[in-house]
Amino acid sequence: MCDFLEIILSEDGYDVSSVTSGEEALKRMREEDFDVVITDLMMPGIDGMQLLERVRELNSDAIVIMITGYSTVETAVEAMKKGAYDYIPKPFKIEEVKVVIRKAIDQRRIIRENRRLKDELKAARGKFSGIVGNSRKMQEIYQLIEKVAKADSTVLIRGESGTGKELVARALHHYSPRSEKPFVSINCAALPENLLESELFGHARGAFTGAVTAKRGLFEEADSGTVFLDEIGDISLALQAKLLRFLQNREFIRVGETTTRRVDVRVIVATNRDLEAAIEKGTFRRDLFYRLNVISITLPPLRERKDDIPLLAKHFAGKVWERMGKGPTRFSQEAMEALVAYDWPGNVRELENVVERAMILGEGSVIRVEDLPEEVRRAWAAQATGARAPGDASYRAPGGDNLPGEAGGGTALSEGVSFKEAVEAYQRRLILEALEESGWVQARAAERLGMGRTTLNEIIKRLGIPTEPPAR
Repeated sequence: MCDFLEIILSEDGYDVSSVTSGEEALKRMREEDFDVVITDLMMPGIDGMQLLERVRELNSDAIVIMITGYSTVETAVEAMKKGAYDYIPKPFKIEEVKVVIRKAIDQRRIIRENRRLKDELKAARGKFSGIVGNSRKMQEIYQLIEKVAKADSTVLIRGESGTGKELVARALHHYSPRSEKPFVSINCAALPENLLESELFGHARGAFTGAVTAKRGLFEEADSGTVFLDEIGDISLALQAKLLRFLQNREFIRVGETTTRRVDVRVIVATNRDLEAAIEKGTFRRDLFYRLNVISITLPPLRERKDDIPLLAKHFAGKVWERMGKGPTRFSQEAMEALVAYDWPGNVRELENVVERAMILGEGSVIRVEDLPEEVRRAWAAQATGARAPGDASYRAPGGDNLPGEAGGGTALSEGVSFKEAVEAYQRRLILEALEESGWVQARAAERLGMGRTTLNEIIKRLGIPTEPPAR
């Protein structure tokens, strides 16, 4: 059966290694990485079930498919419980095996892509969990957060809607001496003036209609911690005066009471408004502005840090995939180009919504440009018209995938070029890119490509691929 499957699957383009015992299979798996393991259930020495357990002990992500002529419901259930991907009884049709293998390869790719994405995001986020980006502007923000977090000063975070102001506020709290204490946030624009005052300062029983019990405000709830006031530019002048008094000495009076209370909190505020213009119009107090603007952090809009869009898009796709357990796992080159071309007036929040929509509505394993909203496609079309000729794949968007079967992947065969030659040319390009990106270290390139070093070395020799950078 081994020789038969090796011949059939090799003809389909798979790189197949066959062995005749479980012991030999484990030896090969310690030496290199395999995507799929196809094993018989009944074998001398280590049988299929034992091999399945040993594969898992090796921490391998290889997907195990069991084939046996001794098929029972009990053995199938046991194999699945131990982590087998599928269980194929004999006799079988080769097409059935091929279908299972194709699905298994897709599953393996999803697992590998998910891990790569997590590693990439971990490197990009550094220690600021939730804030994604490694552009120069975001590196400056990270440095500022590190410096400001340890202080106890009031911080004003400025930026357009959807730029991540609350994430920065949470990072400031998380890395401050108050990190073990409460972090309490409120959107000041979401409540009318009387309710907002009650939410901030609390109220006495009977202070107003519906106040059947006394209630502590957010400043009391956050005592010893941090209060984040979002959209501070939207509060009324009357409430601005009360907030100013609180900031001066951290003292306040609950609505409907006369007793002065005192708390120890750090105050972080945020706004998407031009506060200086509001001061000139008389809608925002100058003295309050000075109290709030002790330290200012201005977040760039997404259109000013487009280098971060591929990373953000992959981050949001990964979040949706983890929640749903299915959906596309990567972006076509054109889709990523379109995301980068669009100016994102809603910033990071809008990008997250667009990616989630594409993940839910898209079909197949790749998010394509057709899965994106019309306004995003229009921006890409406008840029493409002036930036390159139709069909020109010379431009590669950062983070874009350019794989066989995807738009821009160059899959059309030139006249006189066989399918085998086209595949080898594609393999050569992939391996050369991996070598270049890995500093020409074959072990790193193999890891990047998701294959064993031995397999990579064999392909390099077979195709005559250079293993050193070209002379400059």
